[in-house]
Amino acid sequence: MISDARSLDPKSQERIRYQAIEALKAGYTQVEVAEMYGVTRQAVYNWNCAYKESGKKSLRAKPQGRPKEEGKLKGWQCAQIVRIIQDKTPDQLKFDFVLWTREAVQELIKDKYGIEYSKWTVGRLLKKWGFTPQKPVRRAYEQNDVAVIDWLKSEYPKIRQKARKSSAEIHWGDETGLRSDASVAKTYGRKGVTPIVKLSGKRFSCNVISSITNQGRLSFKVFDGKFNADVFIDFMKRLIKSSVNRLYSPHFQI
Repeated sequence: MISDARSLDPKSQERIRYQAIEALKAGYTQVEVAEMYGVTRQAVYNWNCAYKESGKKSLRAKPQGRPKEEGKLKGWQCAQIVRIIQDKTPDQLKFDFVLWTREAVQELIKDKYGIEYSKWTVGRLLKKWGFTPQKPVRRAYEQNDVAVIDWLKSEYPKIRQKARKSSAEIHWGDETGLRSDASVAKTYGRKGVTPIVKLSGKRFSCNVISSITNQGRLSFKVFDGKFNADVFIDFMKRLIKSSVNRLYSPHFQI
């Protein structure tokens, strides 16, 4: 019996996963296998589900550390990616995603130019291109502090409890406009020497509707024209479909 499998190296953990599946096939219960290999019953259950869904490849050790990023997008390639995000939705490009997320943009860059970025780098690129989450909460607090505090104390706990019972997610939504010539964020520089950032003289703008969960998962859709009921309904349909697909994925963990 192993005291704690978490202290082992990735290859040893992979070997334990294989052995655990073989033990289940031999007739041992999940509780017995968990005690045998020093893991939780939930871990054994997850391995078994993944194995039934995708076979032995789902039990392999995953690469450790930060993903390697090969290559670098050129300026014209960045412009192409921005244009695609503005004009298309992921499912129109035959991706499994319904709304644009960091993971969806990550896959778009890899598919179009063969360049692999981590989702954290993609997040920084989106921010650089003007696709940044806004802060609408500040205005709401300034308008009516008492109403907001009352809602947080009385209504929100009920919503959170209902979501927990239903294994659902809570999404916070907003709609905003983006411009290519938005003001540059602050940075560090030597005193008296103002940093200079070169920008394109060409201007473009678009609108974005987005939602973010309490766990920080951001989903968004770019659209032209005014925000109306049709835009909102289409976004909600895509958000629901995207969330359902992810929640029922064998690799998803709450």
